[in-house]
Amino acid sequence: MTPTDYDYLRKFLKERSGLDLSPDKQYLVESRLLPLARKASLSGIPDLVLKIRNGDGRLATDVVEAMTTNETFFYRDKIPFDHLRETILPGLIKARAARKSLRIWSAASSTGQEPYSIAMCVKEMGAALAGWRIEIVATDLSLEVLEKSKAGIYSQFEVQRGLPIQHLMKYFTQSGEVWQLNADIRAMVQFRQLNLLQDFSHLGTFDVIFCRNVLIYFDQDTKAVIFERMAKGLEADGTLLLGAAESVVGITDAFRPITERRGLYQLNPARSGRPMGGLMPPSLKVAAAR
Repeated sequence: MTPTDYDYLRKFLKERSGLDLSPDKQYLVESRLLPLARKASLSGIPDLVLKIRNGDGRLATDVVEAMTTNETFFYRDKIPFDHLRETILPGLIKARAARKSLRIWSAASSTGQEPYSIAMCVKEMGAALAGWRIEIVATDLSLEVLEKSKAGIYSQFEVQRGLPIQHLMKYFTQSGEVWQLNADIRAMVQFRQLNLLQDFSHLGTFDVIFCRNVLIYFDQDTKAVIFERMAKGLEADGTLLLGAAESVVGITDAFRPITERRGLYQLNPARSGRPMGGLMPPSLKVAAAR
């Protein structure tokens, strides 16, 4: 790949997906796009770039999908899902007792393990959520991974990564060498294509937003815009969950961290003008206000 080809791909990917590649990531582009070039019967990345420049829309989409499909697994990092089970959902059950409805957004759902992990957490609440209307919306840029997600079919390797054996036995059915999520769990998640660079106000407001391990690939200005939009789409006492290596600090003051809960954020009442509700225990509210 020539420097010119790499510069073109960097600009193309940033405009189409928000992916902000540094000058030293050429090896990553080559590792992901060379197989794509071979699959398209091209001699290499220069030919691939030429076809994109000449308006090959299908190939352009394939390039974006190849570069933005990220690794995921069930209950990734574990701690956010512990927070969901132990703090967030119990708090919301009390706070939403009158309306009996919850909306949760998985904002970079990849091949579905995150939203399905959320669905299993909700299912595990049992009678506490009986009769409630639960909406789990899962979005991703890639149509290919969304189709895989909807099917809910995973290899033995995929279900062994992070998934407790009791949940495998309880919520999956084995078919040969693969496992499929049971229909009741699949039905809990709505999958939609979405580019986070575009307006997403049409999704409505949410009680919980998972936006984990995707914004690390965006530049600071793009992150700030997305955080501002998410703040508008979060209930006053809602919770934003970011990845372990992510933070809002130095990017936006729309959110404030819950210091005792790594990766959890709530709206900054000084910015939003909306007081935090009854979701968090008093000790966490004090921490959030510091």
